[in-house]
Amino acid sequence: MELNTLISKIGGIGKKREYVLEEHGINTIEDLLYYFPRRHLDRSVVTKIRNLKKAKTASIIAKVEAFGEKPIRNKKLFQVIVTDGTGLLTLTWFNGTYYIRKLFKVGEYLAIHGKVDWYRGPTITHPEFDKISFDNNYLEKGGIIPIYPLTSELKAVGIEQRMIRKIIEKLLFELSLNIPEIFSKDILEKEKLISLNKALRYIHFPKTFPQLEGSKKRLKFDEHFFLQLFMAYRKSRLKTVKANAFIPSGNCFNTLVGKLDFELTDAQKRVVEEAHVDLKKNIPMNRLLQGDVGSGKTIVSILVSALTVDSSFQVALMAPTEILAQQHFNSFKMLFDNSNTKCSLLTGKMRKKERELIIGELSNGNISIIIGTHALIQKDVVFNKLGLVIIDEQHRFGVEQRSLLLKKGNHPHFLAMTATPIPRTLSITYHGDMDLSIIDELPKIRVPIITKIVDPTRLPNVYDFIKSEINLGRQCMIIYPLVEESEKSDLAAAESAYLKLSKTIFSEFNVGLIHGQMKKDQKENVMKEFSENIINIMVATTVIEVGIDIPNATVMLVEHAERFGLTQLHQLRGRVGRGSFKSYCILTRRKINHNSLKRLKIMENTNDGFLIADEDLKMRGPGEFFGTRQSGFFKFKIASMINDGKIIRRAREIAFKMINEDQSLKSPKNKMVSKYFKKYYKTQINQLTIS
Repeated sequence: MELNTLISKIGGIGKKREYVLEEHGINTIEDLLYYFPRRHLDRSVVTKIRNLKKAKTASIIAKVEAFGEKPIRNKKLFQVIVTDGTGLLTLTWFNGTYYIRKLFKVGEYLAIHGKVDWYRGPTITHPEFDKISFDNNYLEKGGIIPIYPLTSELKAVGIEQRMIRKIIEKLLFELSLNIPEIFSKDILEKEKLISLNKALRYIHFPKTFPQLEGSKKRLKFDEHFFLQLFMAYRKSRLKTVKANAFIPSGNCFNTLVGKLDFELTDAQKRVVEEAHVDLKKNIPMNRLLQGDVGSGKTIVSILVSALTVDSSFQVALMAPTEILAQQHFNSFKMLFDNSNTKCSLLTGKMRKKERELIIGELSNGNISIIIGTHALIQKDVVFNKLGLVIIDEQHRFGVEQRSLLLKKGNHPHFLAMTATPIPRTLSITYHGDMDLSIIDELPKIRVPIITKIVDPTRLPNVYDFIKSEINLGRQCMIIYPLVEESEKSDLAAAESAYLKLSKTIFSEFNVGLIHGQMKKDQKENVMKEFSENIINIMVATTVIEVGIDIPNATVMLVEHAERFGLTQLHQLRGRVGRGSFKSYCILTRRKINHNSLKRLKIMENTNDGFLIADEDLKMRGPGEFFGTRQSGFFKFKIASMINDGKIIRRAREIAFKMINEDQSLKSPKNKMVSKYFKKYYKTQINQLTIS
């Protein structure tokens, strides 16, 4: 029997079950073998109910004796009584009783995990549990028991834990199943990896925990390796493309450097030189510029743009919001105006005549640098000689959007920028095909921001402090998050606070309001007034997260700070402390729990964006790290970008070495690697186009 054998060929499944399994992506024997247990129950560490102790976390295997609802005050709780023959244990739920009551049957076995409390005997509130559904013989045998993820759809057609185990056990141990090895013997030996045959057996039915750990290591390596192989393949493809090698005259670049009223940091100088080296090559630069909030990425992008202009090519910079695009335009225009270099701004809300004029000048080459939003990728936007594409906060754009802009030139050089510090493991996974430049040094002018967590009861003191700062000539920002999952409530919270603060608490000062629903002209006027210190206090939604650079702003007050992720809080905090004045970030906590308090404490204790990013990744996971799921890259079955740092680095090293030595994977020793690569990354390979 082969791995690609359809599950319909396995006896005992039936048409209904076959259909539901296919709906869950299980079509073949291979799919079934890669349907990994979500955890393993170690019978050797199971605690008897009579031995349970208060405040201790325990695992128990017990049988359901009874269950039902119990009224308490104006609510209902749901309780299940279980026994293992040594005593009774009560499981309690306070929410979702209607749903939970459908999950239990008297006589079924549960694997239970949770913290023990005591009320007329041992209790566990909101425990983790799995239906084990094995017979008494299996229960008594002990050992390590696989617990599989089962949806309600699978359960509805009778696919329970016992059935899954029996089917996979039959495939692995009774049938003559051929599981071919992917890697050469030397890779297995060097990386101390067990065979794929053993790995698939041990992940389901390990006899010892070393066997289980060995299988996890091997299967994790496989997932990381093929993703890194795709990155290596994509990077190698890019090197086959011919780009324009820049020969900068130095005129514009030298003029700009001479006009700077500050000294570049060593990190900024290093990154500019890295880009300069890339631009002189006849293959497209493909570089990610990563720097913490306030590290000076904008000036680096300006200087790299100057090198491009000096080579008689055009630059396109795309930003995710109009506010950020405007901010970049102001920075670029201020420096380029005196060097006979024309910069223009293009956004979606421009008047038709103004837009047509800009597009015309862009196509005839009169505009050297264009800065804009998604408007840049419209079909009627044509460049005369596009040589460099810069994308800011690039994770906010999809692959297709980036590709559309790149296609407007003849293989232009590409520079992506992000102010979101990216953990090393995530960077080499998601950006593994890019060269990385890191600005790991803040300008000397920057003073570390003091961050404090406060209860709402202390807000009067905070308001007094804000007043004292304003009286010194400084400015303040007050941020309101989403109260509910809607833009309307976000806006409502900010507007309500604005009215209250402007008419009562801060009536002697000029209070402004900015949010995403305002018209462009309104936002621009508010921003202008804030930058000129006409507005003393800015009340805002998270639209202020990026794009506002006010050196005079020294206080950031974040309401409902517990609702934000760490990375977003760090971005918000970076809106103050951009000058030489001591600055403060005050986080108001309202509905707090252990995790949110832990998150806020991290903000209070460090200004290190990379440390914050690592913690954010651990708490939220890679799929949500950037605020949106990145399609297809994080759908690992067993691998983890949080915990697998060492495996990722080794997988990357081997994958890149393999592509460097055998770009088309045609070597006999790479035959199986090539087969699996084309199978699992077929869609991505077919979509791979080098612009």
